[in-house]
Amino acid sequence: MFDLATTAVEGALAAGAAYADARGMETSTEALHARNGELDGLRRGESAGVGVRALLGSSWGFFATSDLTAPAARRAGEEAAEIARASARVPGRPLELADVGAAQDHWESGWREHWSEVPLAEKADLVVGVTATMAAVPAVSLAEAELSFWDTRSWFVSSSGSRISQHRVESGVGMSATAVGEHETQRRSYGGIGGDYGTRGYELVRDADLAANAERVADEAVALLSAPACPEGVTDLVLGSEQLALQIHESVGHAVELDRILGWEAAFAGTSFLDLGQLGRLRYGSQLMNITADATLPGALGTFGYDDEGTPAQRVDIVAEGTWVGVLSGRDSASVAGLAPGGMVRADGWARLPMVRMTNVGILPGESSLEEMVSETDDGIYMETNRSWSIDDRRLNFQFGCEVGREIRGGKLGRLLRNPTYTGITPQFWASLDRLGGPDEWIFWGTPNCGKGQPIQIGHTGHPAVPARFRQVRVGVRG
Repeated sequence: MFDLATTAVEGALAAGAAYADARGMETSTEALHARNGELDGLRRGESAGVGVRALLGSSWGFFATSDLTAPAARRAGEEAAEIARASARVPGRPLELADVGAAQDHWESGWREHWSEVPLAEKADLVVGVTATMAAVPAVSLAEAELSFWDTRSWFVSSSGSRISQHRVESGVGMSATAVGEHETQRRSYGGIGGDYGTRGYELVRDADLAANAERVADEAVALLSAPACPEGVTDLVLGSEQLALQIHESVGHAVELDRILGWEAAFAGTSFLDLGQLGRLRYGSQLMNITADATLPGALGTFGYDDEGTPAQRVDIVAEGTWVGVLSGRDSASVAGLAPGGMVRADGWARLPMVRMTNVGILPGESSLEEMVSETDDGIYMETNRSWSIDDRRLNFQFGCEVGREIRGGKLGRLLRNPTYTGITPQFWASLDRLGGPDEWIFWGTPNCGKGQPIQIGHTGHPAVPARFRQVRVGVRG
């Protein structure tokens, strides 16, 4: 693959590119899905190819091939240069790339037990068994569980001298129970945003211990059928860490993508309310708000050694003590903005053009705990596990729904609440943050399905989070 990537780069340079890089990739995937005690889905896939970028004047060109021969790789490089040349006919300033130096390195994620070494029957028995347990609970009409696995090897070569190989192993697990009543349907899930995902091996599945939680998840879904609806009003809001992870993803992560801020990208998540002239001055939230993008966190889903243009993984401060101080960037966007490149450019496989993506965008822990913040709340609502979300295309106005809520009265958790929702405006909401859970409650949640670009690319992102309390938030909004 190194030889093919090198040939592709040479082809692009010979065709006139000022800069070129290429990625050879091999990916293996496996996914199992069970429903109501039966295995109803098994997918296995393998993919291999080479994708090459060429920079000429003001524009990139990209071309990819699954033909793993030297002539095909060279043609891919030539095609990428021709596409760049055609795009550069549109007037624009020559595009410069921020310097990251040349690297010759190998990196691989850590794992204790590779998912491919676990017998397929053992995996199938797990998801079939936990769905049978959940489906046996009266009023549960639908019980589902799934396992997802990825093994990705890549070889990166650039015309500036980089030669980098990487090996990344990822795993994910999740389950849910849906209960149907006379007038109500309720769903209860286990895991974070769609499940528990990380750059780990099968040990992630074992640590999740689905079997020990299956009956509880089903019982909670049934209990929600008869719970009172979340009341409408303004009150203190305590969020579980998995819900805060999605709050970060939607109202911070997408908003600080530099390509959106510059107006280069608007698909799916829109643009951003942020302006580069406000960097270092804008109050994004309270003093407790410290957000980082850290691609070096062991086991997190947005972790790697180098991004897809050869920039080393690093930690970048995004919000420091409530002030917006950083962005998610690549070599081209960082150069335009006069910033250091953050190493946040990745692609969904060899056949897609790399773009700015979130790494592990998360909040640093505070000094409180979920128990303490509940005990210090006289009147409020606790919410956990996302059910729905809506946010405008500038990442300002949002509404989130959660699977479960609990009243807080006199510092104690009270009755269960169904269909809890909350709404806010991004800077105002984060300004109301006044308590954060401590290091013991810091969890690296993962999002395996972040969509961006056209054609769509699916990104794997991580979101370290803790429980948090927000003062005087509007809740119970319908529609």
